Amino acid sequence: MSRRAMLGAIATSPLWMQSAWAQPNNLKISHQFPGGSIAEGDFRDRLCRMFAANVERRTRGGLKFSIYPSSSLMAPNAQFAALRSGGLDMALVPLSYAGAEAPEANIGLMPGLVTSYEQGYGWKNAPVGKELTRILHDQGLVVISWIWQAGGVASRGKPIVHPEDVAGLKVRGGSHEMDRLLADAGATVVNMPSNEIQAAMRAGSLDAALTSSTSLISFRLQESARALTTARGGAYWFMFEPLMMSRTVFDRLSKQQQAAVMAVGAELEGFARKAARADDAAVAAVYAKTGAQIVDMNAEALRKWQAVARTNAWREYAERSANCAKLLQLAEQSIAMI
Repeated sequence: MSRRAMLGAIATSPLWMQSAWAQPNNLKISHQFPGGSIAEGDFRDRLCRMFAANVERRTRGGLKFSIYPSSSLMAPNAQFAALRSGGLDMALVPLSYAGAEAPEANIGLMPGLVTSYEQGYGWKNAPVGKELTRILHDQGLVVISWIWQAGGVASRGKPIVHPEDVAGLKVRGGSHEMDRLLADAGATVVNMPSNEIQAAMRAGSLDAALTSSTSLISFRLQESARALTTARGGAYWFMFEPLMMSRTVFDRLSKQQQAAVMAVGAELEGFARKAARADDAAVAAVYAKTGAQIVDMNAEALRKWQAVARTNAWREYAERSANCAKLLQLAEQSIAMI
């Protein structure tokens, strides 16, 4: 159809159809974290809002977005399947939540494998990151922003520093492999998304929880915790929590829109890294105000956790599929490089 014929068809079509032709794409972004604004609140929600505003500006309104924080659109664990099917446009979601249906995803929260922001963000352009991007693409996902977060431990009792400290406790890890690590150290594992931790700790059905520094603050776990282990001195809990888009949705965009989406996503990685580091430092002050005992992870304790992780968690992950084995092999190369 020629441009003249197309304009003529629009002009003679019903008003509702003309409106539909003129409407920009309005994409939904889902996440489980507390909502706020571009200027204030959980940095993951802020990042989504910054992304939406910047892409809308660059596409001159051709793309618009609606943000759905606090699991207001769908449950956290439902987001991955919805992205893959095209039922959800975008989500900022911990990749390890997809581990049950895509075991490769658990590389995003492998205990002791990533121990610094430099190492984690280095994955993007390293062989391990390129392989992970390929696998996710094949599964219907496009990574828009690479986001890594260090995590600590909130405890209703004593501080959790060494593996032996979790013996006999009910603990939340955050991924299959992290749960295996805790079980090998003598804990009883409790599985739940981060937005359910606060209620479980308040009820006493959870003794301790490992989660990101940002979630330790945003979900107000200090109201139930008597001790905090921070990530300021290092961490064996580093989560890959990307902003992702359904490949079905991405492929529908024009080349110019795709370029805008990817460019803005990459630009916001610096903001995410800085904000995550800031929360690693800020969380101690938040918990100190409630009288909680504050301790830091140290190199000796980190080596102990890595030794426990290598015994079963890493080995079992590599045995789950050829993709898992290759990802782990490539990720271990990043350890040797730092």
